[in-house]
Amino acid sequence: MKCLELFAGAGGLAMGATLAGFEHVGVVEWDRWACDTVRENQRRGHPLVKDWPLFEGDVRKFDLGGVPDDLDLVAGGPPCQPFSMGGKHRAYDDHRDMFPATVEIIRRTRPKAFIVENVKGLTRAAFANYFSYIQLQLAFPEIARRADEQWIDHLVRLEREKTSGVLSGLTYDVVTRLVNAADYGVPQKRERVFIVGFRHDIDARWSFPEETHSRDALLADQFVTGDYFERHRIAKRNRPTPPGAASARLRGRNEPMNEAPWRTVRDALVGLSDPEQTAGPHLNHRFQPGARSYHGHTGSPLDLPAKTLKAGDHGVPGGENMMVKGDGSVRYFTARESARLQTFPDGYIFHGAWSEVMRQLGNAVPVLLGQVVASSVAQSLAMSQMAPAPGRH
Repeated sequence: MKCLELFAGAGGLAMGATLAGFEHVGVVEWDRWACDTVRENQRRGHPLVKDWPLFEGDVRKFDLGGVPDDLDLVAGGPPCQPFSMGGKHRAYDDHRDMFPATVEIIRRTRPKAFIVENVKGLTRAAFANYFSYIQLQLAFPEIARRADEQWIDHLVRLEREKTSGVLSGLTYDVVTRLVNAADYGVPQKRERVFIVGFRHDIDARWSFPEETHSRDALLADQFVTGDYFERHRIAKRNRPTPPGAASARLRGRNEPMNEAPWRTVRDALVGLSDPEQTAGPHLNHRFQPGARSYHGHTGSPLDLPAKTLKAGDHGVPGGENMMVKGDGSVRYFTARESARLQTFPDGYIFHGAWSEVMRQLGNAVPVLLGQVVASSVAQSLAMSQMAPAPGRH
């Protein structure tokens, strides 16, 4: 199956799509540092990226002439700064809003499906109308905004089309979900919005993948059976105090857990050396001094999934991308530790200084989460091709 990746960044979502079986006909990214990261890994022959046709530049200038007519998937995460909780929240007034460009590419390539990822901030009440506008544009990409038309007037036209009951031309069945990456095995509490669409003539019958990991399963693993701390060889005197109410509730539970435990920072960092002592053999694993804790920026405990890794205009904002060590002190995550938290493979190297690498990682889609979503889309596409349903127009 063929995929076109937009706003690829350091490659997290695109790598997930590769693992799901998609072959990329184009991987588009404007940031030179992120492109250097991809090119460096291609030079090293990394199997997940070595065959990517990388285009460094604006997606609006990408030549779609080489994209096949039977494109299966368009995927990407348009720049999140217009909607980020840490940004200026300008949305449609922000020149970095690339949703219109995304819709235009979907209109021109007519893929069987698309996957669009963005930050939780997109779902804020202040953006409610614009979020609806984004979804309706993706559902009806051929109903384009007129040159002299305000976006709110375009929204009205799209709403009328949706409620008309008549579907014609290029339309998509759109599903939107706010997900926590930790619920899918990523060792990080990272909430993101996914907008997934299937072309209306495709009998996909798709829904978002079920969660596979949970906080309750982690608490049971830690404080009911104790297996978690036994695995990590944590002496009983050094174990944290169990949360009373949750622990009691789980001890009284009779039915087995259907989910696996949330993966924690400690789980993710198994096998990595202490960077304050030695960098060891791992790539991008160097100690970064200067971490400090203050109100609102307290770091990630070892025995929970990490807090959301962040990217900022000036490196790491507020020093939040750090761990709380066993003695209560804090230090920054190394780039390799951060890559582990984003489920990038250890053999994948990042190009640039630490702050630049952390920006790439803070903007990335966790590879595992990308694989989960892309695999479910691939499965639905494959099943639809095996048994096309009559009567869909």
